Amino acid sequence: MPGAGVQLGAVVLCAHGGRAQPTETSPRVRFSGGAAVNTGAPWTVLGCPFPPVSGGPCASASWSAGSVRVTSMGRPLVIQGGFATCVPTAVPLIVATAQPRVRLT
Repeated sequence: MPGAGVQLGAVVLCAHGGRAQPTETSPRVRFSGGAAVNTGAPWTVLGCPFPPVSGGPCASASWSAGSVRVTSMGRPLVIQGGFATCVPTAVPLIVATAQPRVRLT
């Protein structure tokens, strides 16, 4: 599934609206001036409003599906339309905005 490449500074949210940020980027690839993000590193989720009594809030997330044909430093890149799961709630991450110029498969 093709999708826009995700760079540092892209808006990525948990399903509850918390902001997700990568803990690591790829220094060799840049999209629209921001470093590309690999699928291997965990993401930190901040500001998730899901209440603790319901099993929340989202604290971290990891990508299990990203680009298929393009890699950086041996790992696939995060793409809009890839798949990530938050911990401990198991909801997906949603790439709300990413750079529009580079589409990866």
